[in-house]
Amino acid sequence: MSTPTPRAASAALYRAVWRWHFIAGLLVLPFVFLLAVTGAVYLFKDEINDAAYPALRTVEAQGAQLAPSRLVAAALEAHPGEVAAYAPAAAPDRSAEVDIRGADGLKTTVYVNPYTAEVLGDQWESGPAGSPVMHLVRRLHSLDYVGWFGNRLIELAAGWMVLLVASGLYLWWPRGKGVGTVSIRARQGRPWWRDLHAVTGLYTSGFIVFLAMTGLPWSGVWGAKFYEYSYALGLGMPDGYWSDAPVSTVPTGEAAHHAPWILEKQPLPLSDAAAGGAPQGLDAVVARVEALGIAPGYAVAMPRGPEGVFTASVYPDDISYERIIHLDQYTGEVLFDADLADLGTLGRWAEWGISVHMGQEWGLANQLVLLLACAAMIALCISAPVMWWKRRPSGALGVPEAPRDWRIVRGVLAMAVAAGVFFPLVGLSLLALAAIEIALHLARPRARPA
Repeated sequence: MSTPTPRAASAALYRAVWRWHFIAGLLVLPFVFLLAVTGAVYLFKDEINDAAYPALRTVEAQGAQLAPSRLVAAALEAHPGEVAAYAPAAAPDRSAEVDIRGADGLKTTVYVNPYTAEVLGDQWESGPAGSPVMHLVRRLHSLDYVGWFGNRLIELAAGWMVLLVASGLYLWWPRGKGVGTVSIRARQGRPWWRDLHAVTGLYTSGFIVFLAMTGLPWSGVWGAKFYEYSYALGLGMPDGYWSDAPVSTVPTGEAAHHAPWILEKQPLPLSDAAAGGAPQGLDAVVARVEALGIAPGYAVAMPRGPEGVFTASVYPDDISYERIIHLDQYTGEVLFDADLADLGTLGRWAEWGISVHMGQEWGLANQLVLLLACAAMIALCISAPVMWWKRRPSGALGVPEAPRDWRIVRGVLAMAVAAGVFFPLVGLSLLALAAIEIALHLARPRARPA
């Protein structure tokens, strides 16, 4: 095989990158579209919940608020069951929330006026989402309805988003061509869609990579490994906070109303049931955690069983005030108390990135910037198939042709394997694509020598 000229080799590499960018883009496009749409909606979950359920969430600010035990009693009278969690009013014009577990094990959130103990209504408990509708959006965003397989699909899409941005920037690089680079120059037809796709990707590439990377901590493979390695290196959730307190097998994420991501897998400590005595009252527990300086908007999860603990947790807009506190249910002793500053470097970065990812760190500005990023992702998902449809020959798929020089394919494969090391599921998908490429290459007719 003759050695290609530098220009021919560059053109062949361009076609190879374009081919994989094209194929991978079309494969993950539906998932990226889903992430963008549901993510854009979830950015404004609090505003949507307030607009949709004002009678449940807001009250008229009055004088002093009633004791937590009084509000819980009112909620139990309206909805008998077992109290699972209590959230004081986050602001003077907000209702208090009581989560009640019924005989069937399902939980209901009861909204109570903190000044009058009037029960305002109820919804099935939806956790951090704040309402059943936003809970639906949250689960769609992670494809949670499909179980572990959906989680892997979303992880695959997030990893490919990073590689698509990298390959897209490579394809965008002008190379002396008179095409749209930093502005849309074409006026109509496929060139306009091409310019829209390229320019949109150029200006939003950093935001797309940020959203992909800060979403990966929730994933089953990449996120689990990140948690494992950061913990092993003492950069996530370092050892030492539990002192000599015995711990259970129950992870904090199953007990806390809203546990920080880096703390979700940490085991709960155990109350000293052997010490005897009656459990602490809710009024005393609320007074205790507030005396410790926990930020407003927190919730207290009730102990489960004789060795369970009270768990107060808060995940505020300003992530520097996030905190989780475990109290012995009999003595009220603080068994664990950690905030953002107690985490390792990677743990703090992950928590900050997740907070920004959810649009809560810098208020409306944070939300609007990420809304534009989601809109850009939607535009990319629309322009990509339109370009393909306009470009494809009649009756054919129109996939960019693979380079004839096998050495070019091997070079792209080497880069793909290197990327796959960092994104394991992407690596598996790359191997599958590579196997198809190899099969096509071997099946291609060989030119006979003259």
